Amino acid sequence: MNKDDSDNNPGNLGLNLRHVEEYIRSIFGEDAKVTGIGELGALPDDTADLKGFGYGSPFAVHFETDNEADEQSIVISSMKESSFGHDHISDRAQIMLWQHDTFNRLPRHARSVDVGYFTKNGGLKSVGDAEEFFISMEMVKGKEYYLDLERIRDGGASELDFRRCRALASYLAEIHGRRADAPHLYFRRVRDLVGHGECIMGLADSYPGGLDFISWDELCEIEQLCVEWRWRLKLRPERLSVVHGDFHPWNVMFHNDTDTGFTVLDRSRGEYGEPADDVTSMSMNYILYSLNRHGRLEGDFKELFELFYRTYLDETSDHELLHVVQPFYAFRGLVVASPIWYPNLDRSIRDKLFNFIFNTLKADEFNPADVNEYLLKGRK
Repeated sequence: MNKDDSDNNPGNLGLNLRHVEEYIRSIFGEDAKVTGIGELGALPDDTADLKGFGYGSPFAVHFETDNEADEQSIVISSMKESSFGHDHISDRAQIMLWQHDTFNRLPRHARSVDVGYFTKNGGLKSVGDAEEFFISMEMVKGKEYYLDLERIRDGGASELDFRRCRALASYLAEIHGRRADAPHLYFRRVRDLVGHGECIMGLADSYPGGLDFISWDELCEIEQLCVEWRWRLKLRPERLSVVHGDFHPWNVMFHNDTDTGFTVLDRSRGEYGEPADDVTSMSMNYILYSLNRHGRLEGDFKELFELFYRTYLDETSDHELLHVVQPFYAFRGLVVASPIWYPNLDRSIRDKLFNFIFNTLKADEFNPADVNEYLLKGRK
């Protein structure tokens, strides 16, 4: 066995005996001593080349402890990246954590000893006693952008508000300019848009029965239309870009009274996706706040909505966007019309939001100038 650190090449764990033994001792005690590592079913081999064990390749670790007369063995297994819902490290971690949590509750199932992760230098770390996970981030000082929208709703927009709107659209144009050639990730993101618990189907499930502004039959129709849109979007995987994924006014913080000084928070559901996701997430809120103020898109919010689109399209020349925003507006419309997320909306506003969802889904090309027609035209 090579006891020196190995190179951490893609698909290669870069393991060495010291790392494995440190891990075994963290689980079974300081007296544990590794006697061999090898393929499943093979005899212990203390000369095994650990570079042969890549991600997704299970291997057996054989060891002795002072408390056990017989040699013991465990199997360490990881999961390869794939397009079957295993694209991201978080996907693979989710599966491993679930397996560790449930294997030992099923009679006759092979016992899970621990769950852990490989470090960048080939170390092995345990998270087997985790109860819940958390993330620690830097503290950002500033004010969320939704506070600007509330001020505009109550008192009108200033020149700063228009500069901030342009800055947000330019920011999206910048990050969306970083494209990626990975069709399976585009398919994944579009599939998640329709079927993920945080997106269209999950939101539809959150609507209780018996509402006076939307029926389950209508929610079913929205889902069916969105499935059709999924297959349309699958023809455009070259659009895959860096995205934020949840670019709404609560996830943007401006610093002081600047227009370009802002920080974004809580990107979601993957590093790459469809640019329409971010464009609709922000622009939907200009529509919502205008509905609350005017009952339609007009005044300062209409100007902001049009400026946002004009800036983005001028800087990206991505007019194809108008042929793919429809199911993303359905997603964002279901969010803002939700009785859970927005319990105090007037019935008339919810009706208009669902008009907007149906009418945009039935439009082959979205026209930013026709928003009021989408809002006010009946659903059928």
